[in-house]
Amino acid sequence: MTAINTKNLTKIYRTKVKSEGLGASFRALIKPERKEVQAVKNIDLSVDKGEIVAFIGPNGAGKSTFIKMLCGILHPTSGEISVLGMSPAAQRRKLAMRIGTVFGQKSQLWLHLPAVDSFTLLAAIYEIEDSERRRRVAELSELFELGDFLKTPVRKLSLGQRVRCEVAASLLHDPELLFLDEPTIGLDVVVKQAIRELIQRRNKERGTTVFLTSHDPSDIEQLCRRAVVIDHGRLVLDTPVESLRNEYPGMDMEDVIAAIFQKETDS
Repeated sequence: MTAINTKNLTKIYRTKVKSEGLGASFRALIKPERKEVQAVKNIDLSVDKGEIVAFIGPNGAGKSTFIKMLCGILHPTSGEISVLGMSPAAQRRKLAMRIGTVFGQKSQLWLHLPAVDSFTLLAAIYEIEDSERRRRVAELSELFELGDFLKTPVRKLSLGQRVRCEVAASLLHDPELLFLDEPTIGLDVVVKQAIRELIQRRNKERGTTVFLTSHDPSDIEQLCRRAVVIDHGRLVLDTPVESLRNEYPGMDMEDVIAAIFQKETDS
C-alpha cells in the first residue's frame, strides 16, 4: 500500500526582481518585474505505508515546499500528487484528519496554556470524544513521560519537554502518516535519543508512516532505512541508508551526506 505518490511534481514561484536606483525603483512600483523560481522540479516519489523515510537536502533545496504540497498547504504548479489516496489540495480538510505534523520551528501548542489544554482543543478540532480524549492523553502521557509537566504552561517548559509535547500532540488523533520537519533541532543528545526511540516505537506498534527531514545524521542512521536526497528542487538520490554506508565505507553519515552534495555540485 502506498502512503505518498508523486509524478512530475513541480512548484514554481513568481517573485519580484529587486530594482536598483531611484528611477528603476519608481518603475518597479508601476510595473514590477517578476521572475520565476522553480522550487520543486518534476519529482517522482513513492513511499509505502509503514516506511520511515529521510528527506534530506541543504537549506533552500525545496524540502519545505515539497512537504507543504504533500500536506495540502500549497498547490502544485503541475504534476500529480496522492497522499493516503487523496489529493492534498482538493481534500485538505479530510487529509488533515489522517496526518500529523511537527515543525521544529513552529508550535501547535498555546505557549501560555498547559499542554493538556492544547490537547483538549486539538481533540475538539479532530472531533475526538471526551472519553477517548482522556484515554489517548493518558496513553501518550505515559509513552512520552509527560506526567510531571503536562499541566505546566508551555512557555515554562524546557525545549526537550516542549518537543515531546509537540510530538504527542501530533499523535493525539492517531494519524496514519507523520511529517517531521527537523523534530530534534536544538535538543541535547539525551533528549534527541528519547525522541527517536518514541518515533521508532510508534512506527513499530502502530505502523505509522514517517516522513522525516533532518540535518542531524544520527536521526537518519537510527530511524530510517531509506534516504531521499533533494538539491535545487530536484530529486538527486533515492537509496537505502545501508547502501550509502557501503558506498562510502568508514565515513560517518554527516560526511556521507556532505560527499553526496559535493558530488552533485561537481556534476
